[in-house]
Amino acid sequence: MSDKTKKQQILDTALSLFVHQGFYATSTASIAKAAGVATGTLFHHFSSKEALMNQLFLNIKQGFADGIQAQMLHSGDFKRDTEHLWQAAIQWALEHPLRQSFFQQYSLSPAVSESIRQQAMHETLGFLSTMLQQGQVLGLLAKHPLHLMLANCHGQYLASAQFFIENPEKWGDAAHREASFTMMWRSIAK
Repeated sequence: MSDKTKKQQILDTALSLFVHQGFYATSTASIAKAAGVATGTLFHHFSSKEALMNQLFLNIKQGFADGIQAQMLHSGDFKRDTEHLWQAAIQWALEHPLRQSFFQQYSLSPAVSESIRQQAMHETLGFLSTMLQQGQVLGLLAKHPLHLMLANCHGQYLASAQFFIENPEKWGDAAHREASFTMMWRSIAK
């Protein structure tokens, strides 16, 4: 197994264990054992369990960002494009339930350092800030502080994604899909 493969195996195993057992209940030894690598190999790639958590958090956020950015529309209709992006984000959650469970558990957890959360929000997901600012310039979104709008949208996303994961049949219902967007939109619209 190559170094890159071992590192990814460690990350994949840590994801599963952190979601199912919790960060504090999961030891580096248990991650290494479940990944089929020596504990020394884990520490070769990650200096600590916290470093492993931070890398996992950034990797998942990047995968999320890449996934939804690939679905972005540029139709010229800001609200329509925003709704399409919102639905792409929920669809990502449904297609990646383990990763979404990780978000649910660790988005605000002290197990992820504040600097890593900020990096994920402002660098990895920076296009969302740009989009919100564009909506403000167009006069479609309220002139609320940007960081507060991002936090609100994030919270609404987590709540909606969890609802649809628990009720996947509702995602097929246009009224539920549209309502999830409408509730978020009304919280930021002018």
